[in-house]
Amino acid sequence: VDESKAINDKKGPMVIISASGMAETGRVLHHLRNNIGNPRTTVLIVSWQAPNTLGRRLVEKERTVRIFGEEHAVKASVEVINGYSAHADQAGLSEWALALKGRLKKVFLVHGEPDPANTLAAKLREGGLTDVYYPKLHESVTL
Repeated sequence: VDESKAINDKKGPMVIISASGMAETGRVLHHLRNNIGNPRTTVLIVSWQAPNTLGRRLVEKERTVRIFGEEHAVKASVEVINGYSAHADQAGLSEWALALKGRLKKVFLVHGEPDPANTLAAKLREGGLTDVYYPKLHESVTL
C-alpha cells in the first residue's frame, strides 16, 4: 500500500500496472483519480468491462467520470486491448458444454452481456442442450 501511495509523489514518465476488474474498488481508483485529468496519461484497459462500471464508462469514452463521489474530466487517452481475458470464448464454452451433453440437466449462462449470451444459448440448443437459461440481472433461480 505504501508503495502504491508513493506513486502519487513521483514525477516524470511511469507505467502503473493495477489490478484488473471493473475499476470500481481498490488502488486503481486512486491512480485514476490522480491521473485521469492529465492529457499525457494513457489508461490501457485489457479486460471486458461490465455495464454501469467506471471501467465501462472509460471504455465508452465518457468525458467525465465520478471517482470517490467527485466528478473528474477525462483528459487521459483511454485505449482498449481485447483478448487478454482468461475467460473462455464462445467456441471454447460451446465445446466444453457440448462435450458434457449427456450429463448436463440444465445450463445457466450467468456472465456476460445479453446479445452474446443469447447467441451462445442458441448455439448450445442447436447442439442438443435443450435446457439453457440466461437469467435476468438480479433474478433468482431455484435449483
